[in-house]
Amino acid sequence: MKVGEAMTPRSEVVTVELPGTRDDVLEYLQERSFSSVPVVKNSDGTEEFRGLVSRDGLIENPDEDQLAMLMRDVPTTTQDTTIEEVAALMVEEGARRVPVVDGELEGIVTVTDVVRAIADGEVVGDAEVGDIASTDVNTTYAEVPLTVAERELYYANLPYAVVLDEEGEMDGVLTEVDIIEVARVVEGEDDTGDSLADEDDDWKWESIKAVGKRYLPTRNVEIPAAPVREFMTDDVVTVSGEKTAKEAAQMMLRHDVEQIPLVNGDRLTGIVRDVNLLEAIQ
Repeated sequence: MKVGEAMTPRSEVVTVELPGTRDDVLEYLQERSFSSVPVVKNSDGTEEFRGLVSRDGLIENPDEDQLAMLMRDVPTTTQDTTIEEVAALMVEEGARRVPVVDGELEGIVTVTDVVRAIADGEVVGDAEVGDIASTDVNTTYAEVPLTVAERELYYANLPYAVVLDEEGEMDGVLTEVDIIEVARVVEGEDDTGDSLADEDDDWKWESIKAVGKRYLPTRNVEIPAAPVREFMTDDVVTVSGEKTAKEAAQMMLRHDVEQIPLVNGDRLTGIVRDVNLLEAIQ
């Protein structure tokens, strides 16, 4: 299968245009929950792809307003590239969205597009889940305050944590999305209390990688200090080691998740992330 068959075509890709400002891209990164937006420049009626502006770019440069200074060069691919080749590129570069460029922007291919190709049998997905899962599992305790769990996700540089009960057994899964949904944005307050970040605190909202709608990088946020068990997903989808990458991909799409705990009976033995599926088809 080729990238051209799996990508989102240019007609459906939102872009911002040079010259432009930070405000031009905030709507898409925040209110529409995009992780990045392609930047283009029109010269004499010809559109040129120039780079991507990402959430991280805004976060790392809070005082920069010009798109030209906020965008970054990223790896690109073409429509004739195979899904296996673009999966290898994503894994190597740590990229979840790769622009499809041939002189001009032709579309975007994402990790989810590759997972869908695996689920549909467009690429070989025969590898057993037990062989591709990671045995290093990020965990947290069900009674930990959500404020602490958010920091655990940040320092682990992972978007999830498997939640354990007092017996050390799996009790649920917490993701960055769960945190976003209950966070309260606070603006224009000088004294926000100990549970809120000051401008110079290293744990302010800018540190959270999955910023959802309404959350701007220049705002502070209040995260509830209630236990993780109140916010986690307790109806957890799991997979056994004998399942194939194709079956795991189908489960991820069906349940709209990016990771599935690997179990042996009732025992947690690993985690299968969407990027593991990409590694399996190279």
